[in-house]
Amino acid sequence: MSNDPWTESQASIPAPPPPPPNAETERLWTTLERVLTESTREQRRARRWGIFFKMLTLGYIIGLSVWVFRNESVTPDFIGTPHTAVVPIDGLIAADEVTNAHDVILNLEEAFSAPNARGVMLEINSPGGSPVQSEYVYRALMRLKADYPGKPVHAVIGDIGASGAYYIAAAADSIHAAPASIVGSIGVVSSGFGFAGLMDKLGVDRRVITAGDSKAMLDPFSPESMEDRAHLQTILNQTHQQFIARVKEGRGDRLRSEDVFDGRIWNGETALGLGLIDSLAGPDEVARDLIGAAERVYYVADEPLWQQVTRQIGVGISVGLSQWLQAVGQPFTR
Repeated sequence: MSNDPWTESQASIPAPPPPPPNAETERLWTTLERVLTESTREQRRARRWGIFFKMLTLGYIIGLSVWVFRNESVTPDFIGTPHTAVVPIDGLIAADEVTNAHDVILNLEEAFSAPNARGVMLEINSPGGSPVQSEYVYRALMRLKADYPGKPVHAVIGDIGASGAYYIAAAADSIHAAPASIVGSIGVVSSGFGFAGLMDKLGVDRRVITAGDSKAMLDPFSPESMEDRAHLQTILNQTHQQFIARVKEGRGDRLRSEDVFDGRIWNGETALGLGLIDSLAGPDEVARDLIGAAERVYYVADEPLWQQVTRQIGVGISVGLSQWLQAVGQPFTR
């Protein structure tokens, strides 16, 4: 027993009981418990979905790779049978576009040199584009026709074969289109805007320094010069005459009117009467009846395999994921 009475008295006093639970405190603890439980469930659910999407992506990559390699192994056998070699002229014709002279010419060379190709079909769906690129393809076609005289070349116009696209088509042995196809536009155009008046209203002073009086020709922020306009018109006229010469060289006496050179477009039915096309026919008819090989094989510049896989994965997953989320979206709502 301690000799300190104060210590002895303090030790003999019992500890106060804990305060009774408060209703508000009880509610807070219950809420916190629910939040922690729900957070744990969400984390588990997120992990499961993450694993699912990773497996889905992996399966897509494997399936796509199998499909690509399977088709690569089948293609040589298919090309080994008699067929019509198809070279598409699709979209804008320009050096930095998919339809550029370099790639189109490579496709044409492969199509002409294929031993089992009975003929070559230009499948055209293009509004035109660069006259320079079109000229390159035209000349390549004329050269290949001379190198492979036994292989006919037919151009088939789909929705549209105008301007530079018709420039290319004129090199074919014959041109075909649907009654509603857009054909023609044998002309040259240069367009732009002039902002000189707007600059004056805004109080903006345009400052251009050149070495050469015409170096800033057709500057949209300066007043139009009649001399510059006349010079550009001369260039357009010369290019137009080059276009006309190529069409006449390719079409010859089949053209029935000089009106076809004024830049207008026609539908296929009218173009037939003007001599711009030879018949109203589609790709199947031309391949089967004129070339004599109903099977068509497309000759296009090879896209690197990794680009094919990347592009297909991006498109396929985005579309498939959107559809999948719509189908199973209910579990994400409460």
